[in-house]
Amino acid sequence: MPVRKVTDRVSWVGAIDWDRRLFDELIPLPDGTTYNSYLVEGDNKNCLVDTVDPAKKDILFDNLDEAGVEKLDYVVVNHAEQDHSGSLPDILERYPECRVVTNPKAEDILCEHLDLPETHFRTINDGEQVSLGGLTLEFGLIPWVHWPDTQYTHAKEEKVLFPCDFLGHHYATDQLFIDDYCETKESAKRYYAEIMLPFNSRARKNLEKIKEIQGEIDIIAPSHGPLTRKPNKIIELYEEWTSNKLKNKVIIPYVSMHGSTEIMVEHLTSALIERDVEVKQYHLTETDIGDLAKELVDTATIIIGSPTVLGGAHPQALYSAYLANALGAKAKYASIIGSYGWGSNIVDQIADTLSSLNLELIEPKIIKGKPSEKDLKLISQMANKIAGKHKEDPDIK
Repeated sequence: MPVRKVTDRVSWVGAIDWDRRLFDELIPLPDGTTYNSYLVEGDNKNCLVDTVDPAKKDILFDNLDEAGVEKLDYVVVNHAEQDHSGSLPDILERYPECRVVTNPKAEDILCEHLDLPETHFRTINDGEQVSLGGLTLEFGLIPWVHWPDTQYTHAKEEKVLFPCDFLGHHYATDQLFIDDYCETKESAKRYYAEIMLPFNSRARKNLEKIKEIQGEIDIIAPSHGPLTRKPNKIIELYEEWTSNKLKNKVIIPYVSMHGSTEIMVEHLTSALIERDVEVKQYHLTETDIGDLAKELVDTATIIIGSPTVLGGAHPQALYSAYLANALGAKAKYASIIGSYGWGSNIVDQIADTLSSLNLELIEPKIIKGKPSEKDLKLISQMANKIAGKHKEDPDIK
């Protein structure tokens, strides 16, 4: 991709990764991603804000050549993870006079992971500024979105905020700006769920910090995904996602080996719909786990369906509980439905896996063999209880 102008003195010089489908060997990327790197040019000095994943470093260097960068004064590292900093050793080899501008925690990580000498660093603290001549960079510490070292950089005169991973999303596109979040809201929400949700309270606190300078921002330029010229749009979405408000919604991740659990899932789904509760099913042998993660941002109740395998829950059903627990799902209620042939420990296994979420467990329904009419009536009673809980809870709309 060619160099793209963001403002008169800020240019995008990063790389698009159209084909990447897995991040950190864990997170599915159905839409690819971008590694956004920005060249900021003052009257006297210049600066690179973040680098790119090492696999794309040649593209970064081609872009710097196209931009005519023969000397680089600073490279700002907003976050030490490899997709932002992995090309840093090559940058320093090419521009030996360059100094790395970052906070003490990021410096420690970079020195340990990339074997960089401390002499390359100019360490900054919260609120500190660096002048490029007619252009001021101001730094703010926003830890735990999603590492302890994360910071933002604010090009004050250009009114551009570089918030690193915060306020971004994994979305490969040739469009530099996307201001209509109707197109990318779901990918942004998915990104929030997979990366920010485990640190939801920290995200809410750091969002308030960014809102303090919102009037000084015309453009948000994250480290992943397209930029936006409507900062209020993504800030409003993050206000919603970081809040305690939940939707009148139930998600049902499930596995069914011989059809019994699926009959229960279908009956529960119909019963909930009849009671005006939104429902989303996720057949776990076919589901993109990122789609499930996205629903954990605002669903009120999680129902996990599982057959019995070797006396316990199906591994994929158990993994869905692990995922909800690890991501810190905001749901308030949970239950378990499933079936067995001659004995089962499903409830204890799944409930234990969800234990740190402090959910209210609605009485599980585990049946032997194929569900009878009596069993399905019990499932309908579960739907009644869930609908009632939702109506009584002031945080559920």
